[in-house]
Amino acid sequence: MVNTVATPADGLDLLSRPSVRALLDEVRDSVTADGGAVALVSADELRAGGVDRLIRAAVFGDDEDVRDTARWLLLHAGHAVGIAPASIHELYMARGRGEIGGFTVPAMNVRAAAYDTARALFAAARDLEVGALICEIARSEIGYTDQRPAEYVSVMIAAAIREGWSGPLFVQGDHFQVNAKKYAADPDPEVRAVRDLIREAIHAGFYNIDVDTSTLVDLSRESLEQQQELNYRLSAEMTAFIRKLEPEGVTVSVGGEIGEVGTENSTPGELRAYMQGYNSALAEMSDRLGTDLVGLSKISVQSGTSHGGVVLPDGSIADVAIDFETLRVLSEIAQREFGLAGAVQHGASTLPETAFGK
Repeated sequence: MVNTVATPADGLDLLSRPSVRALLDEVRDSVTADGGAVALVSADELRAGGVDRLIRAAVFGDDEDVRDTARWLLLHAGHAVGIAPASIHELYMARGRGEIGGFTVPAMNVRAAAYDTARALFAAARDLEVGALICEIARSEIGYTDQRPAEYVSVMIAAAIREGWSGPLFVQGDHFQVNAKKYAADPDPEVRAVRDLIREAIHAGFYNIDVDTSTLVDLSRESLEQQQELNYRLSAEMTAFIRKLEPEGVTVSVGGEIGEVGTENSTPGELRAYMQGYNSALAEMSDRLGTDLVGLSKISVQSGTSHGGVVLPDGSIADVAIDFETLRVLSEIAQREFGLAGAVQHGASTLPETAFGK
């Protein structure tokens, strides 16, 4: 047996409950938790069937004890076969320093039929020897699919185990977005809701968070700095909140956004106004807190896409008029002037295959 991991403080009591004992008996040829420690019995048995039983219990278990135990077992079984939630921050920072490049990190919103979808994703990644890839889910998707962060991380781990993929598992909170209408009506509850989701997500293993306060950009104001002010100030506050929550030894990768997807294309002036304001606001918070807060690793921009595409009257999807020059220029500014990995292309699900090589 390998990779023995201690249980939580109340683990022994939990493991004694009949429903949990029944689950442990089901997967005893794959993993065990006797004596309050998890141990991998057989990686082959785990992939052959044990992981399917565990993820079914983690998602559809009859009671919370069974679901929590299955998720706990999956987390540590994943560690045993080389799969663990991780932050992509250092890879992005190396790209920002110009030490690496020439590749794109795909971030895929795995939501419907999540286990089957993720299995297909990891099977392709294994066969193609893909290095970095991100599994993500947006705040809105968490709501309408009813997949809380702990469940989502378990599903991604299980899918990777099942397909024999291994490596750092980058799970990302996509568009952890402040709703503009709710914020305008009463800002505190809306900000608190996003913070609560961030806390829940980091605890579950989301070590990559895209903070999206671009909904608060006010184009009626005179200067670009004024237009972006609420966006960058709230982004900086969310970053400081994330830094307070991240586990020891982990620097959560935080992304910001300057233009809401589906609106007007972003400009160099908007990017500079946001980043300069953000860095200044974060520096002020660092001085106030007496610590050096780590900032963004990437920036999301708008270059012509929209989530789900534009549906035409006949039901077909309109061709996307993506501005690759805008994306290139903004990415270069993000790297050269601010040390970020570059610009993120959101809303790529309806792009033609010919666009991905550009």
